[in-house]
Amino acid sequence: MIKVYGILNCNTVKKATTWLQQHNIAFTFHDYKKQGITEKQLQQWAAELGFEKLVNTKGTTWRGLSDVEKATAATEAGALKLMQEKTSVIKRPLIEKDGKTLCLGYDEAAYRQALL
Repeated sequence: MIKVYGILNCNTVKKATTWLQQHNIAFTFHDYKKQGITEKQLQQWAAELGFEKLVNTKGTTWRGLSDVEKATAATEAGALKLMQEKTSVIKRPLIEKDGKTLCLGYDEAAYRQALL
């Protein structure tokens, strides 16, 4: 089963879920804002992808952080703590299948390769 992690009102997540629906790919959705995210899940993704890729440094949440908060994301422990406290700073969407990360962000070519 495909699982999409993100924030429902995020435009990038909307693009991804629309793409999945257009290609008749069933998925469940995990909303960081409503359901949060566990440290264990973040650690798993960091092990697969590298914690640096998980931090969305281009979003409005990141830009609104203090320099001290941004500096905490320089280490894995600090980045994971920040992402758990401020889930909007996690890059999205993240798509998993059977517990393995397939895609991070929206990239139609990557989606085609991983999901079709």
